[in-house]
Amino acid sequence: MLKKTLKISTTLILSSLLINCSVFQPANVDDLCSVLADEDWYEAALDSQQKWGTPIHVQLAIMHQESKFEHDAQPPRKWYLGFIPGSRPSDAYGYAQALKSTWETYIKATGNSGADRDDFEDAMDFIGWYTATSHKKLGISKWDAREQYLAYHEGWGGYKKRTYTKKAWLTKVADKVKARSLLFSKQYKGCRRQLEANRGWW
Repeated sequence: MLKKTLKISTTLILSSLLINCSVFQPANVDDLCSVLADEDWYEAALDSQQKWGTPIHVQLAIMHQESKFEHDAQPPRKWYLGFIPGSRPSDAYGYAQALKSTWETYIKATGNSGADRDDFEDAMDFIGWYTATSHKKLGISKWDAREQYLAYHEGWGGYKKRTYTKKAWLTKVADKVKARSLLFSKQYKGCRRQLEANRGWW
């Protein structure tokens, strides 16, 4: 009887740990209200907006383009002969698809030494920091999703050199990010009151 009780208790503990460690997945990545349905995600988005000044819908539009909100997103591998795995084009990783070197610059600049690229809160803070820095270095409005994304993709040096002008595909992607940010802004206006009301229950 004791062994059975211990076995049940162990199972319950393990199940609880698995639930607590699970990663939130939005039911619909194209709907900002669904993306912010998790209490921690909404708080993280609000915190980043308040700290860095970049609107939630702009930050989430960039993240949507980079990872579709997958915590362990990475650039696709090259494959040889259709089945031999090759290397990835970069070490970009996580929600924000941040390069390791850029992430290290972020940590040094902010002092957020425990930050992880596969943590939503840290990724939001990273995008907020990056866009705020783009505003400071390049004069890009924090509300301008298109130009912010071009600077995000090309880096501050690349943006200054206007490297994106030679990449028609990238400017099209930046246009998509702009359109996404406008859609997210509209969606947010529609559910913000409910999201705020839900905060009172958490």
